[in-house]
Amino acid sequence: MKIKKNDQVVVLAGADKGKTGKVLAVYPKSQRVLVEGINFIKKHQRQTSQNAPSGIIEKEAALNASNVSLLVDGKPAKVGYKFLDDGRKVRFLKASGEVIDR
Repeated sequence: MKIKKNDQVVVLAGADKGKTGKVLAVYPKSQRVLVEGINFIKKHQRQTSQNAPSGIIEKEAALNASNVSLLVDGKPAKVGYKFLDDGRKVRFLKASGEVIDR
């Protein structure tokens, strides 16, 4: 996946189209990402202990990774992978060729 934890992303499709947020978690097996403040769902939660909240809880749900894009200078950017001379695999911007990962 070309999106990593703590990346700033913009949503490209769905109800939250155009919103931006920070990636909280990445789930590569299911190709999904959890973005802060995006894609809220209502979950009916039963109280399991004295401290746990109960009732209808709003929380973020994971989005498909194809519906988000990396945000660079306020614009969505296409990202690719390449190998450097020292053998490291890094992400780079396809438009400019600039290496993102150091």
